[in-house]
Amino acid sequence: MLSTGLIVLVASLYLGGLFLLAFVSDRRAERGAASFVSSPIVYTLSLAVYCTSWTFYGAVGSAARSGLEYLTIYLGPTFVLMGWWFLLRKLVRISKAQKITSIADFISARYGKSALLSALVTVIALIGVTPYIALQLKAVAASFDALGAAQTWVPHTVGDRGIFADTGFWVAVCMATFVILFGTRNVGADERHPGVVAAIAFESIVKLLSLGAIAVFAVYGLNDGVRDLFDTAKWHQGVKNLYAFSEGFEPRWLATTFLSAAAIICLPRQFQVAVVENSEERHLATAAWLFPLYMLLVSLFVIPIAISGMVHLPETDNPDLYVLKVPLSAGQGGLALLAFIGGLSAATSMVIVASIALSIMISNHLVTPLLLRLPFFTGPGSGDFSRLLIIVRRLSIVAILTLGFSYYHLTGTTNPLASIGLISFAGVAQFLPALIGGIYWEGGTKAGATTGLIAGFLLWIYTLLVPSFASSGWAFIGLVQTGPFSIELLKPDALFGLSEWDPLVHGLFWSFSINVLCYVLVSLSTSQLPLERLQSILFVDAFNSRRQGVESGLQRSATSEDLFQLTQRILGRDRAARIFQSYARKQGRADQLPTPDPRFIAYIERQLASGVGAASARTLVSRVAKGESISLEAVIDILDETQEAIRYSHELERKSHELEETAEQLRQANEQLTRLDKMKDDFLSRVSHELRTPMTSIRSFSEILVSQQGLDQQQSNRFLGIIQDESVRLTRLLDEILDLSQMEDGQANWDFQDVDALAITADAIETMRGLASDRNVELINNLGDGSLPVIADADRLKQVFINLISNAIKYNNSDAPKVWIELVETDARDGAAIRVRDNGPGIPPEDRSALFSKFSRGWNARSREQAGAGLGLAISKQIMQNLGGDLYLVHDNDAGACFVVVMKKAAAEAAADISPKSLQA
Repeated sequence: MLSTGLIVLVASLYLGGLFLLAFVSDRRAERGAASFVSSPIVYTLSLAVYCTSWTFYGAVGSAARSGLEYLTIYLGPTFVLMGWWFLLRKLVRISKAQKITSIADFISARYGKSALLSALVTVIALIGVTPYIALQLKAVAASFDALGAAQTWVPHTVGDRGIFADTGFWVAVCMATFVILFGTRNVGADERHPGVVAAIAFESIVKLLSLGAIAVFAVYGLNDGVRDLFDTAKWHQGVKNLYAFSEGFEPRWLATTFLSAAAIICLPRQFQVAVVENSEERHLATAAWLFPLYMLLVSLFVIPIAISGMVHLPETDNPDLYVLKVPLSAGQGGLALLAFIGGLSAATSMVIVASIALSIMISNHLVTPLLLRLPFFTGPGSGDFSRLLIIVRRLSIVAILTLGFSYYHLTGTTNPLASIGLISFAGVAQFLPALIGGIYWEGGTKAGATTGLIAGFLLWIYTLLVPSFASSGWAFIGLVQTGPFSIELLKPDALFGLSEWDPLVHGLFWSFSINVLCYVLVSLSTSQLPLERLQSILFVDAFNSRRQGVESGLQRSATSEDLFQLTQRILGRDRAARIFQSYARKQGRADQLPTPDPRFIAYIERQLASGVGAASARTLVSRVAKGESISLEAVIDILDETQEAIRYSHELERKSHELEETAEQLRQANEQLTRLDKMKDDFLSRVSHELRTPMTSIRSFSEILVSQQGLDQQQSNRFLGIIQDESVRLTRLLDEILDLSQMEDGQANWDFQDVDALAITADAIETMRGLASDRNVELINNLGDGSLPVIADADRLKQVFINLISNAIKYNNSDAPKVWIELVETDARDGAAIRVRDNGPGIPPEDRSALFSKFSRGWNARSREQAGAGLGLAISKQIMQNLGGDLYLVHDNDAGACFVVVMKKAAAEAAADISPKSLQA
């Protein structure tokens, strides 16, 4: 045993250190200095407030009694944190937008800012958490007595002690002092408490290190490693059960895993640290892996301590105190003192945060609504209400700890720590249907949530809390033994004959099932008020920015002066001034009074909710804002969801179709660019070849003439003739390239005259008859008699027809090749057209779009050996456009290629606008 004075001194120094850490953190935050409190690691460590005395002491006791069942307490929170993207992220997003202060405020705000509902949640939370606070006081008092008292602690003697002789009383006093000093500094309950968060994070480290130190001592101090630890304990039946599953374990495992998962959200303290104290949504991503790691380490430390306690300590020892008794039994007083500090950290962190959360709930949802009914506090002459709120919260903290101490001192329960903790978990789990349904189901109503909470809470009291009182011998003993009015079918621990069920599974089944059933059925059979409907949209569609603006549909009017006076009375003058100045700048106003439009009034209501809760804030704003109603536009936006969904679906479909069309156009353009690039390379290669061939001939024959002096005159003349022909060919090719370039640049010379198009075409036909005869192609002139006066350059126009007829002859590979030259009737008054068509292979579809470019050779795939440089059609197209006409390819010709030459009649004053469709006949 250690001396009481030493224990008190070490505990006092530790708590003093916490006070100092909290004080420094608060001061740094007030100065605006960068703080480690805002880091994701500190946020994760603050979540470890979940690990209370139950976890520090009770997990070892639970492992010794029930084996691996203790793991379920860690599995539930792990699942919730790993799935943070779906639940916790949404809770944080909603809470920041709505200025939520607590879980009671959250549920109340979702269901139309109901004051009745928030008060109901507060009462349930207070009753449900009181046994949990008593558990912490019990654990600290028990560990203190076990560590320093002369006699072994006997649970049932707690109530026999005087209050001032009870260790739990002084623990409660210290905790109340800490919470009052650092948990009620600001009236804004949605504001963070940096001092408290820093202290809680530090205590989480202390808990882990102290529990780890005991575990290491159990493995390497009492044994020679892990193998020796298990070998030494082979004979012990309790150790064998430690890593085995008991028969029929599944229902209780499922129940405890579910309760622990619900607790990480529904416990007021967990909602406070996980949601209200969250400063950055992205911190959840770090907590998603770091918090499960913390849980894993704690669960691993439990096993060696439990084994050592079962092996080295008497069977009569309380397993919940193995953490202390294992080092004490080995004479390690310093290590036992470290374990005591770890347990003190676990208890104080829980009580501190739970007291803050519950005091805010009591102040905002029980006391403030009553005070707001009194003109003394809200009349024109009333002063700063913010000071009164802080006083109410401090008194609430004293009341909470007094209630927890009274439960602990009066009941003196002998129930294990884990049993007490699970009863509290089942109580706060009653919030889960209204909470989850509220953020995922717009149809959930206030009536459904209220009915479900009341029914589930009453059954929780009847099936779990009442048997707990009876087992401690404090009350309800006869009721539990025989049932009400001696009706055994209604016994609290065997309701409707379910006597074979585990007590926890039994109580959770009835309370939670009735809760969910009432919530769903009543919600389906009742309707929502307009404000409730509006809030359901804001909560369910928290990530939909389009629907978040619907709150401005609440049409209210008020003066800026009235709103400012109201805000400063609740939040204080300084904070009110900052709020109004910030919003005025947002509206672009030079003064400090924003325009009091509906959106600004809704914003002020949210700011007030940070101090007094959503329900009370709505009551206060309704006193200065007149004409509260939902506008027609908001009603349409809220109620006509089907049409909105249809419009949204159509919009998505339209955009999807546009994206598909754009993608197809890009694909076609890419293919076209690829073809053009290929044609360019091919063109350059062919032009290079065409230029190289005559130049090679000229060079070769010139060298012969220069080097061989004995050539006769006939050979010299033949060689000179070849040189001349190749020079003409080279010149013609260069002229074509230059001619096309000049036409494209508008620099070509044109000789416009009134000419006969039929005569020019007939002349071109006769010019090509020799080529046609050589290739056995029949030229058919269907131009008829008469004349066709047009405005053109005769030579250029003839060049076009020669090129078209030449192509039709050269690339026609049919068995009986024919070429038709025909006059076409058009609808254009001032236009004339002549068609050149053949029965050859035609133009491949993939080549038609680029046919008239200077890189194109539409027939080359079939007649590559006859292909030219690909300039003829490009030149012809340029000629006709410069002549005021055009050159088209008719795409739907049955066989072969069909080109139409459009010309401007001599009598016309402007070029004809003739489309290819008018020339199909």
